[in-house]
Amino acid sequence: MHFDPPINWPDHEDIAIKLYERFGPTFTEKKIYRVRFTQLLDWILEIDIFEGKREQCSEGHLEQIQAAWVYEWRDSHEDDM
Repeated sequence: MHFDPPINWPDHEDIAIKLYERFGPTFTEKKIYRVRFTQLLDWILEIDIFEGKREQCSEGHLEQIQAAWVYEWRDSHEDDM
């Protein structure tokens, strides 16, 4: 059995990967940048191995997670570009 280690607010790339896994490649770069931070926060808190608390979140974390999610999406579409 394989267990993923817990992730927290500074783990921007790991969070982005989890979001990409949840929403898949059809959730485009444009859609990712249109996600409201309140919605993004809720989605992050729903990640099963996420251990951070809502009150520990900052706008900076959300911005970096959103950017990492876009990079994750771009990486999966390199052949399409």
